[in-house]
Amino acid sequence: MFFDEKTLQLFNKEWALVTAGDKSRFNTMTIGWGGLGTLWSRPVATVYVKPLRYTHQFLDSNPYFCVSFFDERYKKALGLLGSKSGRDCDKVAESGLTPLFLDNGVTFAEAYATLLCKKIYRQDMDLSAIPQFAVDRYYQGEAPHTMYVGEVVQIVRNSTTKDV
Repeated sequence: MFFDEKTLQLFNKEWALVTAGDKSRFNTMTIGWGGLGTLWSRPVATVYVKPLRYTHQFLDSNPYFCVSFFDERYKKALGLLGSKSGRDCDKVAESGLTPLFLDNGVTFAEAYATLLCKKIYRQDMDLSAIPQFAVDRYYQGEAPHTMYVGEVVQIVRNSTTKDV
């Protein structure tokens, strides 16, 4: 395996969806910040969500979450899912994506890969520890993100959409 710029820009350039909940009630949102790695000798995915986002309460109240990755052709759908709130409308229906229910999470049939994560750590970011340039750009009048770390317990691949 090797690393290239695309690997390091997976969240920032391609975006992803973070989804929490179950078949009866779930919410999803587009994320541009995240990471993949190892923590406590376990494979993990880390995502960052502001408390004001509707998905935040789903992440807090569920033990699992999914991180789903999509081909470029779904960028418009991901844009909609990042700009509308599930509090106000059925944004999943508006996006045209098809929910796919797993035993412990929710992903979408159109995703080329999904990481099912068991939440193992949650931490509100400390505004006083964030560099000033980031405070100025991202946190004027808003609480900082909450970091969620999930152990990757399943990888779901859809080989019909992209080589993974």
